[in-house]
Amino acid sequence: MTVATIKKWDEDDLWVTIDLDLCKAQGECVDVCPEEVYQIVNGKVIADNIAACTECAACDGVCPTEAILDHCSW
Repeated sequence: MTVATIKKWDEDDLWVTIDLDLCKAQGECVDVCPEEVYQIVNGKVIADNIAACTECAACDGVCPTEAILDHCSW
């Protein structure tokens, strides 16, 4: 049995959870986010700027590998 590597970034009522095993850092979430919440670091997408999230849901469904598991807008 393999355990997924899941990372959650949160601040106050904002959060995003990404399955780092599924993430291929293709950058769709990086490109679509108007607040630069996401960035690619060491071949994975991270959300260290989660405090800037405006809950616009632009990242909703853009990940081709469905690595974004949960987000404050959903």
